[in-house]
Amino acid sequence: MIELAPDRLPVLTRWLPTGAPGPAVVGEHVLGTGIGHWWADRPDRPRAVAVSCAGYAVLRGTPDALTPESLAPLAHHYIDAPARFLPALRSAFDRLTPWERMVWTLQAEPHRTPTPRGLTVRRLEPRDARSLAVLDSDASWIHDAWGGPAGLASSGHGWAAVDRAGELLAVASTHFRGTLYEDVSVFTRPDQRRLHLGLACVTALCGDITARGHRPSWNCSTLNRASRLLAWTAGFRLVREYVHHAAGSPARNGRPTPGRHPSGKAAAAFGAR
Repeated sequence: MIELAPDRLPVLTRWLPTGAPGPAVVGEHVLGTGIGHWWADRPDRPRAVAVSCAGYAVLRGTPDALTPESLAPLAHHYIDAPARFLPALRSAFDRLTPWERMVWTLQAEPHRTPTPRGLTVRRLEPRDARSLAVLDSDASWIHDAWGGPAGLASSGHGWAAVDRAGELLAVASTHFRGTLYEDVSVFTRPDQRRLHLGLACVTALCGDITARGHRPSWNCSTLNRASRLLAWTAGFRLVREYVHHAAGSPARNGRPTPGRHPSGKAAAAFGAR
């Protein structure tokens, strides 16, 4: 697939889902922020279109004209695509792993917990970029969809639990911002967990999202029990389940290997997602 210039996007947005929680917010986020990439099998009258950001991709259209080589830009992405694309995807990558997902929306009041003394829950500010960058070696995913720490810190879409020294202990942010829904993500430093700091940040962020006239949503793996528990405690309720696929490296000699569920570090790297 080839990357498309921004001036070609309005005609193609009708291909992708909109106004719904879940994968729809990926395309809307890229269109609204300019962070990410748009792809098509050809520049004129495309038959397949994809949008990607922060390791996630949404693929729509018809797979008839796609070759394994044309799908190579989607390697190492989590791909949401109709079932008709699966034969083409399996032939394009050395592995294709199905991953069951859950979509939640905010429907209830959160459980209220006091913030520990000496800590403040506040909106992220541009001066927090450096602290975001050194938050934790496994936390970079939380700002990838905003182009990096500076992007998230200045976006107005993040909240953090901060100690007296200004150190970030937990962060909740809009991971993907859609036209109606904003997908929530959260990361708490391992040494600060079980203090409900993530819940406090999520609660503040959800109030912010609602004040913007949008609806908070939550997207996580069915295997991520901690994320499911936090979602429920924060007032989210399950609305549907779906499957996306983790693509490996481009296949060599047309010999893909069978997929398997991600686990361990692969699953943990996405934290609450």
